[in-house]
Amino acid sequence: MSKLVVVKEKNQIKVLNKVITEKYAMYQGDCVEILKGIPSESVHFSIYSPPFANLFVYSESDRDMGNCKNYNSFFEHFHFIVPDLFRILKSGRLMCVHCMKLPLTISKNGILGLQDFPGDLTRLFISEGFIFHSEIIIWKDPLIQAVRTKNLTLAHKQISKDSTRCSQGIPDQLIIFRKPGENKEPVSHGRGFERYIGEKTNPQMEKKDEARINKYSHTVWQRYASPVWFDIKQTNTLNVLAARDKDDERHICPLQLQVIERSLELWTNPNDIILSPFAGIGSEGYVSINMGRRFIGIELKDSYYKQAIKNLDKAAKRHTQVGFNLT
Repeated sequence: MSKLVVVKEKNQIKVLNKVITEKYAMYQGDCVEILKGIPSESVHFSIYSPPFANLFVYSESDRDMGNCKNYNSFFEHFHFIVPDLFRILKSGRLMCVHCMKLPLTISKNGILGLQDFPGDLTRLFISEGFIFHSEIIIWKDPLIQAVRTKNLTLAHKQISKDSTRCSQGIPDQLIIFRKPGENKEPVSHGRGFERYIGEKTNPQMEKKDEARINKYSHTVWQRYASPVWFDIKQTNTLNVLAARDKDDERHICPLQLQVIERSLELWTNPNDIILSPFAGIGSEGYVSINMGRRFIGIELKDSYYKQAIKNLDKAAKRHTQVGFNLT
């Protein structure tokens, strides 16, 4: 088993804070700098939710990619990390990016419409050597979106006024990329999937020892192989767990835990090293540790970093005591 990667802190790398354990390494600082200290071909899988261009401002720091003057300046900044994301990923392994198309508004953009953020990310990653592996749409309830965002294009009253101004809700997307080369550590599931991760009823079928006739695993795979994941619980995020403590930091757009869990189940082995360069409050690490993987996280914002440490320590303690259990 490979050792957990420790960042080599060279002169140009400024690590503000760090916690390194057997199960995780969490760094506070600018991911553009810190990624340069991670050895090449050392990470088995990367999953993260990048800043959504200039949709949200997470902090006042000039190093915060969300704190940019416009869409193009975000990509100028983001472009710096892509070569290192490619370099440190093992050959033949995958990187999974959670994103969405971004709304254009009259007040900010002068028009109503959508900006193809996933498409622009895809073109950037391909230009740096990644192979576009696949994409998944994650269904979101448009009524919940309408209430949360107050988006007039989702309001029923627009039907009466002018339905050409109405539009569908915006789903989340996973865009998945592979680094060229041979994967020397195949992710093998033996007779197939042993459990189902999602909100549908668990398949009521006997698990057969031979993969060809294991109908339980076939049914689970049919759900996972769907280009649209309808069975992800939208509210199952670390924000819900962290809300139990009034002092915990609220992250603006955390990744749903079932999305992370299912991705790790599909594309990683136990003890694999998982990377999130935008770790936020530690959602990807929380799930990784609970599933017996190891985690490297980078986060710039101080309050998010501190909350991530709490969440990672909670996962490490739970995994040590009771094994995998996200419920």
